[in-house]
Amino acid sequence: MTKETVKQLLLTIVKALVTIPDEVTIDFIEDERFINYNVSVASVDVGRVIGKNGTVIQAIRSLVYGIRVDDTLRIKLNIVD
Repeated sequence: MTKETVKQLLLTIVKALVTIPDEVTIDFIEDERFINYNVSVASVDVGRVIGKNGTVIQAIRSLVYGIRVDDTLRIKLNIVD
């Protein structure tokens, strides 16, 4: 998969969870081993994305952590305030 494909996948998942989908933004920063995807949502939607005891964000992470970008880079997912 490419970086943009993963970004679109994350946007599709996160926008379905939040009440203000227009405020969802995803940026990525690449280093030598990882691509860090930083997801930013409206402050009222942070709890929806994280879920009770972190169950929602853990489910999203389980989906994307198995993806390899360019067959070498691993993915990290962060929620940014």
